[in-house]
Amino acid sequence: MNAIQRFITASFDLLLQPLEWVGMEFALILVSGVFSVLALLIFKHISPQTSIRRAKDLIKGHMIEIRLYQDDLGLVTRAIGKVLWHNMRYMCLNFGPFVPLAIPFALVAGQLVARYAFDPMPVSETVPLELAGGGNTLSLAWSGNEEVRVSFPEGVVAVSPLTQVAEQGRAFQEFVVSAPGYHEITLERAGVSTTKHVWAGERPVEGRRYPAIQPLRTSNWEQILWPAEGALNSWQRIEFRYPESTLGWLPGRGPSGVLLNLILFSVLFGLLAIKPLGVEI
Repeated sequence: MNAIQRFITASFDLLLQPLEWVGMEFALILVSGVFSVLALLIFKHISPQTSIRRAKDLIKGHMIEIRLYQDDLGLVTRAIGKVLWHNMRYMCLNFGPFVPLAIPFALVAGQLVARYAFDPMPVSETVPLELAGGGNTLSLAWSGNEEVRVSFPEGVVAVSPLTQVAEQGRAFQEFVVSAPGYHEITLERAGVSTTKHVWAGERPVEGRRYPAIQPLRTSNWEQILWPAEGALNSWQRIEFRYPESTLGWLPGRGPSGVLLNLILFSVLFGLLAIKPLGVEI
């Protein structure tokens, strides 16, 4: 899965970087449109188009039958039953092909969320005065009862001790960032180490206008939605907060805003392309 995510991330880097110079909003809209058109083409080839068309025609025919014979209760009752039956069959014919499309949708959504849903972490100007409760909480979860060790790099400062509940596989520690840029927190458990990236300051970071930023690194199915850092092997979750970003003149903010715009513009482009592509839905 990590190899697939790295390939997809590299592909999105090549696709999005030139578009982002025009504007993040333009990049988000265009990716939504391209995904919508490609999804329709895939749907056209994996769905029973003839059966879908026939089901729609039968529904229309029985609706006309209800209108024409509305005074005949028996005919109307049978026609309503047929409409309901063909409508259920129609939905099943559409639902099956849409299921495999959920995976590429999740992959695209994860890439867009990682790039546009969060801002880099703010840099604290009062690090020596920061107290516990005023920082960002690093939350760790793992399977086992070993103790862990957390190492913060220069530019990232702990403002609370590491609190461990080893028998539950949980640990917490607060930190603040004192320098902008890219930082890497190192975590060690049972002799095995892993890392979690921290982006801080203002965009652009490391010469990229919209770096991939994600608050969560995980080992389960959620990895599809958080592609920037790869899946964990010896941990369950490593998590902290990033500020949610605004999306320019697009509606919404943060992950929900990105998903809202992805769905909104995918539907819009799909409605515009469905007839030219000759797709039955």
